[in-house]
Formats: sequence, C-alpha cells, structure tokens
Amino acid sequence: MKQILIYILLLTGFSLSAVAQSDRSHIRSGNRDMRGGAEGGAAKAEVKYRKALTANASNPQALYNLGCALMAQNKDSLAMEMFERSVKLEKSKQRKAMAYHNMGVIMQKQQQYGPAMQQYMQALRLAPHSNDTRYNYVLCQRLKKDENNNNGGGGNNNDKDNKQDKDQNKDKDKDKNQDQKQNKDKDKEQQQQPQQQMSKDNAEQLLNAAMQEEKSTRQRMRKAMSQPSRRNLQKNW
Repeated sequence: MKQILIYILLLTGFSLSAVAQSDRSHIRSGNRDMRGGAEGGAAKAEVKYRKALTANASNPQALYNLGCALMAQNKDSLAMEMFERSVKLEKSKQRKAMAYHNMGVIMQKQQQYGPAMQQYMQALRLAPHSNDTRYNYVLCQRLKKDENNNNGGGGNNNDKDNKQDKDQNKDKDKDKNQDQKQNKDKDKEQQQQPQQQMSKDNAEQLLNAAMQEEKSTRQRMRKAMSQPSRRNLQKNW
C-alpha cells in the first residue's frame, strides 16, 4: 500500500522580507531537525517552530511546519489546530492545499474517512493535479465502502429479526384462524342444539302417545273379556 504522504513546508522559494530574521533562523533550524531523522528530531523542531511563532504569531509557514512536527509525534489534535490556523493566514493556494492534505491524513489515521475525504477535496480544489492527494481520497473512498459493508452485517441481524417477527405474526394469524374456526364450530353446534332438542321432544311425545294408545287398548280388551259371550243359535229347519 502506498504510504500516506505528509507534506513538510520548507523555506526555500518563499519571500520573508517582512519577517524578522529570527523567524527565518528558527524555521530553518527546525527544518534541519526534521530532515535529519535523528531521534527526537521532531521534538527539537517543535521547539524551534514555537520560537518562530513567539517572534511572529502570524507566520503561516511556522504554523504549518509546527503542525508537521506535532503530527510526527502523534499529537494530532494540536497539529489540526496549527493547520487550521495556517490555512486562514496562508495566501498561496499550493501551500493551503498542503495543509488541507495533512488534515485529511490525520482524520484518515483516526478512521474518520468521510471528514478525511472532505479535507482531501478541499486540497484538490486548490491543487487539482496532486496525485498524492487524489490517491488518499480514493483510498478513503474504498475504506469507507468496506466499513459500510462490514456494518451492513447488522442488516443480516435485522433481516433475521424481521423473519422472526414475520414468523411470530404468522403464528398469531394461525392461532387467530384456529380461534375463529373454533368459534364458528361452536356457533354451528349451538345452532344445531335446538334442532336436536326439538327432535328429542318429538320422540318423547310420540312415545307417550304410543304408551297411552297401548294403555287404552288394554283397557278395552279387559272390558270386553269381563262381559258374557253371546252366541247366536242357528235355528234348524
């Protein structure tokens, strides 16, 4: 993976005619410490850049280079403050673009890919041909997309929860349909009960009538048997 570029602004090519000689001396001394690569070089450079700002608090180059020295020591919050102050004072588009680029680097290190892309975009507006800034911008796009895809795993959980909710609702609907069927069967049974009751009453009435008829028949038979029999004698001629 291509290394994220941090720009360090040097004095060469800048006019400091309006700046005291002490500013120039401190900035150059700080730049030597930063380029030397010796252990503690960034900390030594920080001291030199702060001396330059003590001499001239409105020196955008001292602010920018102090931000770079702070970045090298992982003092990112203080570095952001220096870069923000430098872009407000800086007149050169190229140097402002370098400050925006480094602010993007700080946010990218903190995995704040959206804000980092905004800083890189500011830099590209000022320096549209910066391949390093464009590379970092595209890298943040990719990292942010991967992050969104990874967070999208929570969507599977949501789908799972939605499926569970649907299953629960389906069970509720099933229970509701069963209740409705039971109620319907109950109503049908209640409707059939009067018909069944009427048939039973009719049977009892018919039975009673039959029993009464049989009783009457027996009484008639007893009465007939208790009377003398009359025989008609045939006359012989």
